[in-house]
Amino acid sequence: MNTPHIDIEANRAARKYSRKELLGRVLWSLASLLFRFSPRLAWGWRNMLLRLFKARIGRNVRIFPTVRIIIPWTLTIDDGATVGDHAILYALGPMKIGASATVSQGAHLCGGSHDFRDPAFPLWRAPLTVESEAWIAADAFVGPGVTIGRGAVLGARAVAMKNIPANAVAAGNPAHIVGTRSPSAPASNVKG
Repeated sequence: MNTPHIDIEANRAARKYSRKELLGRVLWSLASLLFRFSPRLAWGWRNMLLRLFKARIGRNVRIFPTVRIIIPWTLTIDDGATVGDHAILYALGPMKIGASATVSQGAHLCGGSHDFRDPAFPLWRAPLTVESEAWIAADAFVGPGVTIGRGAVLGARAVAMKNIPANAVAAGNPAHIVGTRSPSAPASNVKG
């Protein structure tokens, strides 16, 4: 059986970002120190820093200082959303977190990957959406190209590699629907 030759060095040397993007990433890595070491309650300060880097941040957004954000200019977070401690927003492609949505501690929203079908593993940037009033629970993973529907819940440590419909409650790896949530019910009334 012939295994195709994979030129790893060529892949590593390939330009994946424009000069402007590279400069922005370097500047953000420096500014992110001001983000990370800000006081916990300095919500406005962190939102302002993100806006300086072209992130679209709504009113009353709460992003904790330990959140890791890659490429802020691809990020949109609507009014009243919260992103908890140690969450990762790997926003290689457009990433949107809707109004009043919650991304809990340790969650990982991944807006990019590599095309495993191609031996050169080219970079793939994909949109990722968490719609309004959805909840991504602790340590959950949302993959590239996925939409978590309005009011949906992705349970703790679940892995969503496919869309989760509105008001669905999903759990497991891979995530599957385990219940539904009433559009007007608080999260404590979830069945499943």
